[in-house]
Amino acid sequence: MSDHPTLTLAVLQAAVAGGAAAIRAVSILQPAGGPGDKVFPPTYATDDREPTKYALEERQINGSVEKTVLLDSVASQANRMEEALEEGWREGKLRFPVVLVDFSPEGDLADLGEITALRAPHRIADALLRDSLLGDVPFRASDIGRSFTDARVSHATAMYSACPTALVFGVWDSTGPKGGLGAKFQRALVSEIIGVGVSTGVKTASRIDPAGIEIVPVYVDKDKADDWTADEKQARKDKGAAVLFERKGEGKGKPSTINHGNIAPSIDKRAGGVTMAYAQQTTVLSLPALRKLRFAAGVGGAPLVDRPAAEQSARVALAALGLAAVAWSRDNGYGLRSRADLVPTGPLVLELLPRDGGEPARYQLDPEGAAALLDAAAGAAAAQGMGWETAPVRLRPAPKLVHLIRQSRAKAAKGEAEKEA
Repeated sequence: MSDHPTLTLAVLQAAVAGGAAAIRAVSILQPAGGPGDKVFPPTYATDDREPTKYALEERQINGSVEKTVLLDSVASQANRMEEALEEGWREGKLRFPVVLVDFSPEGDLADLGEITALRAPHRIADALLRDSLLGDVPFRASDIGRSFTDARVSHATAMYSACPTALVFGVWDSTGPKGGLGAKFQRALVSEIIGVGVSTGVKTASRIDPAGIEIVPVYVDKDKADDWTADEKQARKDKGAAVLFERKGEGKGKPSTINHGNIAPSIDKRAGGVTMAYAQQTTVLSLPALRKLRFAAGVGGAPLVDRPAAEQSARVALAALGLAAVAWSRDNGYGLRSRADLVPTGPLVLELLPRDGGEPARYQLDPEGAAALLDAAAGAAAAQGMGWETAPVRLRPAPKLVHLIRQSRAKAAKGEAEKEA
């Protein structure tokens, strides 16, 4: 544990009211395998002439120019934090409003379970929620749907009461009734992980087929368009010639197309992993972004007795929600992807940055403390008319959405989707 005091509601209230410019956490990480172990960053689509598929760039780090690589993007970090919030919510330890679509009654789609706005790509503005029903009413035509559609920075109560996480992580309602003019809220919480002092490596690959299958041609089966045959007599013909079997990204007519045969040893220099001096996670909660939010009415439309106090309490609740995301996500660890497990070199330390510069005040916050802070902040907001309804808003998928998903699955099962791609 850190030697710093635990962040309290009183300290957070003072910070949000104007005592701080931002709340920052900078964590130094090392590979789980130890310093110098290879780590694999995410790859990106690039021109084949590019020397790497990684997002490499030079950055100013502690007064010197360092070669860095992106290990986890802002969007990816937001997803991980939202997933952590959902876990805490499902455990009953974090209490805040959640909207979800429940597929469990749909039989063959029950594996989708409940998809919350925390997992939907566009949060509460996502098409999965748009194409669902609240009772028998389309979500967008319901009272809650219409209210958040009309929300904006100067009138944010509806978004605050329906989906406060959208005010923390940002949302743009670009596919709603207003199109590109729909509700748009900037991110208040931003996090990113980079590798510093990077050297790129290589990756080797090979496979020995235990069945000893050699390079023989494989064809499209004449009776099943999505199946193969090595018998030319059984092959589909085109102008008298047997049609070679193919799949996207694989050699046409080769055993490797159907995952048979040997793979000659190869070296990948464009996505061969990296070694680095260290990784660095930088997380910033922007308090000016929260201060921009205005709340003209209380939750449910009730008038506010003391609007400045109510607005302040709502912003503090949002700040506490963001810090809960930071603490709970960190507690989940840094398993970014295969061969990209990182470990912090020290505890989480939150720095409250003074508005006029100077030495930041430092605090600690663990998941339990974050849950208590969120409860306290939400309680203070409720006393000002900005209380949250913590029972989930449960939607059901509209019949047209159910049909779309079923059709997509049926098509994929037949292999048509892959061939069209």
